[in-house]
Parts: sequence; structure tokens; C-alpha cells
Amino acid sequence: MTHTALSANPALRRSGFFLFLLLLTAANLRTPITAVGPVLENIRLTFGLSASAAGVINFLPLLMFATLAPPAAWFGNRFGLERSLWGALLLITLGSILRISGSEYALWAGTIILSSGIAAANVLLPPLIKRDFTEHTARYVGLYAMTMAITASIASGVVVPLAELSSAGWRLSLAVWLVPAIVALLAWLPYLKKPASQAKNSANSTSTRSPWRAALGWQVSLFMACQSLVFYTLIGWFTPFAQDSGISQLEAGGMLFVYQIVAIVSNLACMSALKKMRDQRAIGFLASLSIFVAVAGLLIAPNYALLWLILAGLGAGASMVICLSLFNLRTHDHLQASKLSGMAQCVGYGLAALGPLCFGLLHDVSGNWQWPLVLLLVIAALQMVVATLAGRARVI
Repeated sequence: MTHTALSANPALRRSGFFLFLLLLTAANLRTPITAVGPVLENIRLTFGLSASAAGVINFLPLLMFATLAPPAAWFGNRFGLERSLWGALLLITLGSILRISGSEYALWAGTIILSSGIAAANVLLPPLIKRDFTEHTARYVGLYAMTMAITASIASGVVVPLAELSSAGWRLSLAVWLVPAIVALLAWLPYLKKPASQAKNSANSTSTRSPWRAALGWQVSLFMACQSLVFYTLIGWFTPFAQDSGISQLEAGGMLFVYQIVAIVSNLACMSALKKMRDQRAIGFLASLSIFVAVAGLLIAPNYALLWLILAGLGAGASMVICLSLFNLRTHDHLQASKLSGMAQCVGYGLAALGPLCFGLLHDVSGNWQWPLVLLLVIAALQMVVATLAGRARVI
């Protein structure tokens, strides 16, 4: 079968293999980042980095997600979603190779390049789902989010044992995640030739209203920002908070693992619930309320931290699926969905990158955890408001 015939065949696009390909792509959108955390100290010692410089390695991906989200949407609409996604996977692959190649400069350059690829793919997958799986958007967005969460958890869990297998250490443990990237890169090749008719449709889209000029666009974007900020802040700061509350580092790590597992289960449950709803106001509010109660619990009764993290995981998993679904549910077509995805991820990850930083600064200034948690509580309250507004059944 020729590339053109393959690309033009709607049934083939909706085949099980194409869905598998989307999920394989999703599997590459968190593992290159989450695999770094457990071996960050090894990387720091290898290059003699300061603690603050090592911290920038974790900050850079979020910065790239925010900065490159709008350009990624433009590239997707200009050159086609398949070609742009393939380019994103190429960046992830090349950046991953460069990151482990030797020098400190290669470490930084590789991190920037692979993060750029992930930033682009983050934006491009939701509109691709809207275009080819219109009637099952919530289901496939849920599968995409669940795939990211599961593979991220696996990467975090196995990276240290892999690093201990040989003298290559952390380089070996990061190199392993090149395999799914290369497989995805090759598997996308038959889909790269886009028919002229599809290109023409892309150029003549009628959904011209920019989400940047629409109140609904900002409501979806702020929902994305709030849930991302709380998630990354809890991931980054829960362990120090827990240790100051009398919980051991080992116990805190176990609680964070439970938090992520609960979020995965919540992904599945929310995916099923969304299909039965006329709008997303109630489920968005309840997911946000769960996060609000969890943060309030950490503030008032930190000894029950595991309970609060379970609640937070329920809210976080549902919120992520709802946000990703709204990119498609609040737009006319996949071209406008691409623009909203770019805007929401620019605003969302931009503020999410500031969250852990502000949380830490507030802790340093106040000398306690109360005021940082109050800040997080305010963000969770704001999320309840914007989730309810964004959940109304409208389009931009």
C-alpha cells in the first residue's frame, strides 16, 4: 500500500494500529523527564553541578512546555499534525541521545532539545484525537493521559535499578527510554504523506476565532494552570514537608507513589464518566473540590497525609483528563483545538513552573509550611471556579 493511500484511508486511520501509535507517542511524553529525578544526584556528582543548577534540569522542561506551546500549534496547522508530531519525536530522540553523550554542554543542550519535542507533541496529540476519533474524544484522551501517567511511574521506579546494572550508570538508565522513541519515530513514517485535499482543508478552516481573545479560552487555560501548579508543587515539595511533619523520607516516597497510582485510577474513572455527561461543570468542580479538601487537610492535619494524598490523587487524575478533553470539547474542529491546546499549555505550564518556586520561596521567607499551603489552597479554590466556568457546554 502506498503512503498516499494509507494516509487517505479514514478506516485505516481509525484502526487499532493507529490508536496504538498514538498511545506509543504518549508513552514518550513523560518518561524522558520523570526518569531524571531519581538519578539527579548521580548526574549532579558526575558534572560537579551545584544543587541549584541541578534543580534547573527539572525546571527546564516546564519552561520549554510553556514557551513552545503556541509555536507548536502553528506548526501543526501549517505542516500537518502527522509531520509535526514526527518532527517532535525526532527532537525527543536526538535530544535524548545528546543528553547522555558526555559533556555538561551536551546535558543541557539535550535537555532543551528533547523538552522542545515533548512540548510540541503535548500540543499536537489532542487535536489529532479530535480529528480522527471525534465520537470518542473523552475515551481516547483518557487513554492518552493514562498512558503518560503509567509510563512516567514505571520510569521513576526502574531508573535506579537500571543505573546499577553497569558502569554506565545513569546514562544507561536514561538510554533505555530511547527505545520507545525510536520505535514511534519509525512507526509514524507511513502516515507522513498528507493528501493535497487534506492540506487544502487545513488551509481553509472556518474556525478562525483565536482562543487568546475568548473568555472561554482563558477559563480552560486557567483550569489547566491551576491543576498543573498544584500537581507539580506537591510532587516537588511533599517529601520535605512530610519530613518536617515527622514522616520518614521512605514513607513520604511511598505516599507519593500511592498519589500517582490513585491519579491513574482516577484517569480511568473520569474517562468513563465524561462520556455520559452533557457538560463538565459538575465533574470539574468535584475534582477541584477534592484537591481543595486535600490541601486543607495537609494544612490542618498533616498526620493524615496519606489520606489527603489519596484525595489529591483523585482530583489530579480527573482534572488532567478533563483539561485535555476540553481542548476538543470547547472547539469547532481540530485546527481550533490545536490553537486552544497551545494556549492552555503555554499558560498552564508557565504558571506551573512558577508554582514550586514560589512555594519554596514562601517557605524560606515564612520559616514554616502554613503560608505556602495557604497559597496552594487559594489556587485550589480558584480552580473550582474556573473548572465550573470552563465546564459549561459551549465552544469558542
